[in-house]
Amino acid sequence: MNDDFVNVSMYLRDNAEKFPFRRAVVYSAGRDAAGRTTYAHLTFQQLDRESDCLAHGLHEAGIVQGTRTILMVRPGLELFALTFALFKVGAVPVMVDPGMGIRRMLACFAEGNPEAFIGVPPAHALRVLRPGFFKSVKIPITIGKRWFWGGLTLAQIRKTPWTPFPVARTRKEDTAAILFTTGSTGPAKGAIYTHGIFDAQVKSIRRLFDIGPDEIDLPTFPLFSLFDPALGMTAVIPDMDPTRPAQVNAEKIIQAIEDHGVTNMFASPALLSRVGAYAKSRGIQLPSVRRVVSAGAPASPDNIEQFSEILVENAEIFTPYGATEAMPVLSIECREILSETAELTRQGFGACVGRPVEGVDVRMIEITDDPIAEWSDDLEIGEGEIGEITVKGDVVTPGYFQRPEADALAKMTDGDGIRHRMGDLGWQDKKGRIWFCGRKSHRVITETGPLFTIPCEAIFNQHSGVLRSALVGVGEKPRQEPVICIELKPEALGLSRNQLTRELLELGRQNILTQSIDAILFHKAFPVDIRHNSKIFREKLAVWAAKQLKKKGLS
Repeated sequence: MNDDFVNVSMYLRDNAEKFPFRRAVVYSAGRDAAGRTTYAHLTFQQLDRESDCLAHGLHEAGIVQGTRTILMVRPGLELFALTFALFKVGAVPVMVDPGMGIRRMLACFAEGNPEAFIGVPPAHALRVLRPGFFKSVKIPITIGKRWFWGGLTLAQIRKTPWTPFPVARTRKEDTAAILFTTGSTGPAKGAIYTHGIFDAQVKSIRRLFDIGPDEIDLPTFPLFSLFDPALGMTAVIPDMDPTRPAQVNAEKIIQAIEDHGVTNMFASPALLSRVGAYAKSRGIQLPSVRRVVSAGAPASPDNIEQFSEILVENAEIFTPYGATEAMPVLSIECREILSETAELTRQGFGACVGRPVEGVDVRMIEITDDPIAEWSDDLEIGEGEIGEITVKGDVVTPGYFQRPEADALAKMTDGDGIRHRMGDLGWQDKKGRIWFCGRKSHRVITETGPLFTIPCEAIFNQHSGVLRSALVGVGEKPRQEPVICIELKPEALGLSRNQLTRELLELGRQNILTQSIDAILFHKAFPVDIRHNSKIFREKLAVWAAKQLKKKGLS
């Protein structure tokens, strides 16, 4: 690719020429008469040609360069073929996580102002039943059987016999997709991805994880699976509900790994915990897995250690750090976590998320909730101080779709580029590593100063009965009352709450970070994000905590 022509679909075309008969995508197709799992697949050549056939049809249907197109497709062969077909015509896929809930999903659809809608029948039924959110849609295309609405079907637009599709001559600054955040700490926003950003991400991911030409990936998050054809990896789509990784069937995940000799695995900490516990309890080893990439939320050292025990000795577990707006940003390997940083995390230093990846400039700035229009060196804080993490580089998105207020709070100009404010707090040590201390919006501001979630929670998580804890603030800033919410392990549910409270308060008094915390509340099951089932919705917990304290006459 040269500077004038950058289109992420060219990675697929190049890999189709290099590895025409290697499997690109593998998908569970059902079971045979003996009960064995059967699989369907497309080779790189087949995927490239299938996306060409669809690109011709999309173009004829009016989906051309710049057409914003909602894509509501279940993980599978069609998702890959359609996504690369849209890239080839230069259209702009609008990706919304279906697990965020119908109301929020509809709001994202309306905000994306789409002109085309490609989806499975239930998605179109929703479009017809809630027309106010889809006023801009002019081109509906149904995957499968069309019910009581108009438009074309995928079978009708697929143009055969195959002829190569002339890929749109997009440039690095041209919009390639709009990817909506899950909105785990605020409203979901559409991050603008350009072809240049996708190009930079493919190069960065390949370089960071040293991905070779014979890799087989098990991506348990659909969006990340779309990188595989560009990276030259075989993507094995797992048989699971991607919106509920904490409830995944571990046996199916392990079967997919063993059936295909999976070498790489992308998973949230919640999925790693479930699969790791299942495999460890049954003495199962996964010798083919060379590399595990866990993201979405900080993975606990115990979780990492448990999963590492079912891998071969030289396998690696990475916990990269990033966000929809910028990824990857930082990374660290599990050996360094287990040998150096884990004990410090338990003591309240934060979660070490690693060093900046090549090509990304990371700076820590003073904590403020106000907009910052332009970078200045005066904003930067010293080594060891807790501040907001900011990043600049080719993987950083330029802004949000039609969200100038959000841009003002998250973006600043920095020379000839854009610097993104991650909304996360942390500090940098003498080895250049960043330690994550929680979301900026989650800090609790008391009369004696701010408290940060990750360091404080680590102290209470040391109790043997605690599954996880969450720090929230009750009342108005800067006079909030800090409250620790506790979710117990199943084996601790029958223990005395009064005794547990005394033990937890004593733990808190032993550390200077938590000495000011006097309120402990027990919650049955924390509300968590849908995508990774790992990020705690502390905003919801804060509302709940305020009601509980009021009931007890403590606030």
